[in-house]
Amino acid sequence: MKILVFLLVLANLLLYAFSNDYLGKPERPDAERMARQVLPERVRIVSRGEEPPLTTANERPEEIAPPVAASEPETAAVSSAARVCLLWEQLPAAEADRLGSLLGTRFPVFTVKRVDGGENGGWWIYIPPLANKAEADKKAGELRQLGVTDYFVVQEGPNRFAVSLGIFSSEKGGQDRLAELKNKGVRSARLMPRPGKDGTISLQAEGPAADRATLLSAVNGGLAKPLVRDCP
Repeated sequence: MKILVFLLVLANLLLYAFSNDYLGKPERPDAERMARQVLPERVRIVSRGEEPPLTTANERPEEIAPPVAASEPETAAVSSAARVCLLWEQLPAAEADRLGSLLGTRFPVFTVKRVDGGENGGWWIYIPPLANKAEADKKAGELRQLGVTDYFVVQEGPNRFAVSLGIFSSEKGGQDRLAELKNKGVRSARLMPRPGKDGTISLQAEGPAADRATLLSAVNGGLAKPLVRDCP
């Protein structure tokens, strides 16, 4: 019994001495922890207060592609698109009127204007050529009944049997007179640039080159003899 008590006392003394370092301690307390490390040479610092980059399966940082510059606006391409200029020469007034109406209705992107040779100018109010002299005289009688006396029937040239209702130096003057005629009941009168000495008119149209073929196809079906060429 005494031996057992002695062993217990001895064990307690040894435990007390070990816990209080009476049995001695190593010169480097961290030596044991260093020995337990696994591959310490592969340990590296990846960030100092910053969010680390994303890594792939191969442990390589993903490269972030630089932002792609925005493409130029489409309007820039449209504005620099090729354009075409077409010229119709020596058109009778009626055909010039039909051509102008066709272009304005079906091809509004084209700019249409009369080509002035320098000898003529102004604006002409007229009723398109009638089938024959009898029809022209009949139209003249209708004008008299409506109170319109300032007119004459064209007797020759490409506008033969048209009824002229006046020539004006400005488009506004022609529009004002045309409005007066409309109020009197003259429904078939029209306003257009004044024909040249030979009674014909030249028209010029400028617009997108991509619409050239479609435009010419439409014009060929609407005019009797469309003489067209590129603008000089």
